[in-house]
Amino acid sequence: MELSHKSALESKHAGLERRIAEERGRPSPNDVLIKELKRRKLRIKEELAQALDVH
Repeated sequence: MELSHKSALESKHAGLERRIAEERGRPSPNDVLIKELKRRKLRIKEELAQALDVH
């Protein structure tokens, strides 16, 4: 995997982590949104893991 692609995925993963934390910190967090953000984060994590297994 290219370093820039890996960096982009890691950046997206961190951004999703921040969005999840922000949403959880709200007085009335949107559980549906949190669930979707977690799904996206997991997909990115899986993509990173697959790319590392290839090398």
